[in-house]
Amino acid sequence: MRNRKILITLLCAAFLTGCAAEQEAEKAPEQELEKYTNLSADAGFDTVYQQTEFGYDHDLMAEHYTKAVSMFSSFNDLFDIYNEYEGIGNLMTINANAGIAPVETDQRIIDMLKEAKMFYEISGGAFDITIGSLLHVWHEYRDRGIALNQQGTKAPIPSDEELKEAAEKCGWDKVVIDEENKTVFITEKGVSLDVGGIAKGYAAEAIGQFMETQDVVYATINAGRNIRTVHSKADGKPWSIGITDPSDGNSLYCAVEMDGSGSFVTSGDYERYYIGEDGGIYHHIIDPKTLKPADYYHSVSIITPDSGAADCLSTTLFTLSIEDGKKVLEAYEKETGNPVNAVWIMDPQKTQNEEGKLSGEYFCVYTDGIKDRITFVRN
Repeated sequence: MRNRKILITLLCAAFLTGCAAEQEAEKAPEQELEKYTNLSADAGFDTVYQQTEFGYDHDLMAEHYTKAVSMFSSFNDLFDIYNEYEGIGNLMTINANAGIAPVETDQRIIDMLKEAKMFYEISGGAFDITIGSLLHVWHEYRDRGIALNQQGTKAPIPSDEELKEAAEKCGWDKVVIDEENKTVFITEKGVSLDVGGIAKGYAAEAIGQFMETQDVVYATINAGRNIRTVHSKADGKPWSIGITDPSDGNSLYCAVEMDGSGSFVTSGDYERYYIGEDGGIYHHIIDPKTLKPADYYHSVSIITPDSGAADCLSTTLFTLSIEDGKKVLEAYEKETGNPVNAVWIMDPQKTQNEEGKLSGEYFCVYTDGIKDRITFVRN
């Protein structure tokens, strides 16, 4: 599954950078723009980090990439819930000290937690990083299930009782953030934080903001499907970013145009899943209401300036009806002033009476802001 995940990420990155190559940058009067691209499969978050920059100084672009990878790795260490690192009070440390003592931590963790809490509030609890206990149950079953599936065997699924017991250990009322002393305290043992729905996007956004302070003509960041563009392309044409076809997880389903600096994040059910004993497919996006993998859509994509927000919103909308998802988008725009658009891809029988387009074997719904900026592979 890890190799398949890496392949999918690289294919998406190839499409993104391929579009940039096809629409060749205008030449500067005295010097041609140079393309610098590099990737790392072990920078962090169990995903591929890829960066492509267009500029005039190869060494400077290499320095930007090295700094970005270092930042990505640093965020991985901070947000890791499975490993501790010397000298760092990270999320695993915070979880391990639940009900015991506050943990002195990094300001970046505090800032991320505050943003996650904002999304909890504007989503009415649909986005909740305090359900780590529940997500841990699914993580254990999924890892075991993937291994059994690879051996040709269907795998067990957790019982309703097990899920309900784990879900009781949650709540922002049990998380105390002390900004003055830079500590985080989970007041009840068994409650834990899981930031899988925000971590990569938050890291990608920090790197994007760093790149915007540097001498960068334009660039793209791909942190495991968390796409962050930096500046407009030199030729003035929009970025064209692909959404994967859910049927195979490899080919292109459609593409969306996006101007300037911004973010594009997709959450899908075709990665990190296993087949249960009942024949059902159990993926990693868990609905806090049903305590089980959400089954409205095959993928939800978000287009908005902030990559951390795009990560949160793609996860959140995956667990909501389109109507309720649009309300969350409206609440986010009101809270932040940032524009946001979404693309939902689903089976035709799950259209929810929404207007959209039947393309291939799937039905696609999208917000009005991109109706003239989306192109389908199949008509």
